[in-house]
Amino acid sequence: MLSYRHAFHAGNHADVLKHFLLVQLTRYLGQKDKSFWYIDTHAGAGAYALDSGYAAKLAEYKDGIGRLWARNDLPAALADYVELVRKFNPDRRLRAYPGSPYFALWTMREQDRLRLFELHSKDARLLQERFLDAGKQVIVETTDGFAGLKALLPPPPRRAVVLIDPAYEDKHDYERVFHALKESLTRFPDGTYALWYPQLTRLDAHELPQRLKRLPAKTWLHVALRVKAPAKDGFGMHGSGMFILNQPWILRDTLAEVMPYLVQLLAQDAGAGFALEQSEA
Repeated sequence: MLSYRHAFHAGNHADVLKHFLLVQLTRYLGQKDKSFWYIDTHAGAGAYALDSGYAAKLAEYKDGIGRLWARNDLPAALADYVELVRKFNPDRRLRAYPGSPYFALWTMREQDRLRLFELHSKDARLLQERFLDAGKQVIVETTDGFAGLKALLPPPPRRAVVLIDPAYEDKHDYERVFHALKESLTRFPDGTYALWYPQLTRLDAHELPQRLKRLPAKTWLHVALRVKAPAKDGFGMHGSGMFILNQPWILRDTLAEVMPYLVQLLAQDAGAGFALEQSEA
């Protein structure tokens, strides 16, 4: 399905969770001298205007990055993420929001590489235009990200962060992400894989984390942020989660500090909360 446009949801609570975690992962891999790759299977358009177009129609960013924007009491790891968004808004007015590729690029070194996939032709074209000056460091392909990922693994440096975050408008995406991760672990068992998923009342979304725990990864970490109670009619997203395979060992401690703060800041009703769990060492 190609009807989904992430611009409608740019900067919302799900983006806050996803991009805050992405920054943590890329910064961690950058601590070692050896290069690494960032692979994004659903890279989107790369950046989004918040004061016009799609994002302004729903204005979901107001209950996401908008609630963090003016805070001066953020935990260090969360402040790092917000400062990168401010880099995209040099006049300190929240008018634009960067997509995952920018967060990755800003936290990587010259020797590291980005490989971006986007199937939507218009978004792919915008993505290519935004990274024209990046040279060989960033390669954008207008193709299916699941197929593209399969072709890239294992990457030459044998170090990588892989972000998988489809729209899940197509119910088959739940199966596709599971099988993509299963096959990726066979091809490249040492990679760090970060999967985003929506919290919905539908059974596929509810069962996905439990299925992922059975994958043959060395370690896993699961964090979920619920901003409100599920709707009585069963419609809409009430939160989202990130399932990370082969995560940095320090990540859980960071999340234990940040997640209670995010719940307090992003809660939309009394049903807000979080879950944090990881495999045994």
